Amino acid sequence: MTNPMHRRLTEALAAGGDLLLTDLRCPAALLTEGAPAGAPLDGDGTAAVELLLRDRRIAAIAAPGGLATEAPRLSLGGRHVWPMLVDAHTHLDKGHVMGRAPASGGTHPGAREATTRDRIAHWRHDDLIHRMDFGLSCAEAHGVAAIRTHLDSHEGQGETVWGAFAEIRETWKGRIALQASALVPFDAWGTDYAVRLADIVAGHGGLLGGVTRASGGTHGSLDDIDGLLDRVFTLAKERDLDLDLHVDEAAEADALPHVARATLRHGYEGRVTCGHCCSLARLPEAEMDATIALVKEAGLSLITLPTVNMYLQDRVPGRTPRWRGVMPIHELRAAGVRVAVAGDNCRDPFYAYGDHDMLDTWREAVRICHLDHPFGDSAGLAGTAPAAICGFGAGSLGAGRRADFMVLEAWSLDQLIARPQSDRLLVREGQVLDIRPPSYETLRIARGETVPELA
Repeated sequence: MTNPMHRRLTEALAAGGDLLLTDLRCPAALLTEGAPAGAPLDGDGTAAVELLLRDRRIAAIAAPGGLATEAPRLSLGGRHVWPMLVDAHTHLDKGHVMGRAPASGGTHPGAREATTRDRIAHWRHDDLIHRMDFGLSCAEAHGVAAIRTHLDSHEGQGETVWGAFAEIRETWKGRIALQASALVPFDAWGTDYAVRLADIVAGHGGLLGGVTRASGGTHGSLDDIDGLLDRVFTLAKERDLDLDLHVDEAAEADALPHVARATLRHGYEGRVTCGHCCSLARLPEAEMDATIALVKEAGLSLITLPTVNMYLQDRVPGRTPRWRGVMPIHELRAAGVRVAVAGDNCRDPFYAYGDHDMLDTWREAVRICHLDHPFGDSAGLAGTAPAAICGFGAGSLGAGRRADFMVLEAWSLDQLIARPQSDRLLVREGQVLDIRPPSYETLRIARGETVPELA
């Protein structure tokens, strides 16, 4: 460990007992109670604070000099300290199949076809376990403490993928909190399988979900969408389950108003999350404003996936993309709609890149969506906002919470954005985590692959 501050903090935490961390900064949006009284705030909404650690928890947060204690002190030299973050929308079952899955061409239809072929050929219990575990190991090494994953739950596969998820959730208990939502083409909710799937999900404490397109089709108009929505809402109400849907992941699609009206029709305000909603940004201003007002009335929570949607949307061979594929975050937040940023796919046909790193996802979201000048409360989009949507306890620093946080080599948010923070120091339950992202070799070994010897 070459960083002197990292060494001093590691030694101080290992010694046990109370510890007062001074001279640190954290965005007020990532503090459970906001900036404490008297804490100086800079123009980007970052507060100067100090933390008292006791019994693996944060005993108190205060303005500099605000805590009267005899505890040993350690200055962090003005560095940023962030909570562990939350990924409210990913796909652990799809991940890390690059090099195995057929080529997709980087398009949405190509990704759907390639994933289907990979799923049929390979998605067995052990394969799912290996890849989910790899993805979670990546997330842990980057300071992600809670994840909601969508699980492909096609007929004949639902029991397998949900069984694997249940096993991996138990294995990772205490390290990463996990939730799951069923993912099927929306016409599946009109089949006899719908009841069986709802029971599988309920048995695992999950959420009902789906993608607002028909099997084998693209996002767009579904003639029977209102009837299908009524069916899935009824199944959810009978089992007291929340919903998390993939909605309008295309340049032109119109399912979001139907989802909002179904939410109001069934009295499910505050219990429905919609991911993607790409086409919302391309509506004429008046129509967009009306749709946003309806979303607000229905109490929908929306999650944008900026890196993946920039990768997939408006991709045409030989042509530069003309739009970004992200929802209108500024307008939604101004209207009072709860919005979060999430990572989505990782090294699969829907997104060839990524590493389950929510800090990196947030950094990219800032640049893609212009969440800066000033940053304001945008840091909450990767912490407090997704935690509130999912009901996770992670995503913020607060008195009484576990001492789970990241110490970053950044003294301002522009510095945090400028570098990938690959030297971040992770602390969980008051102890330094000495971990690194897993080697890709572990995936190769799990698949029984060999690498030819170099001549």
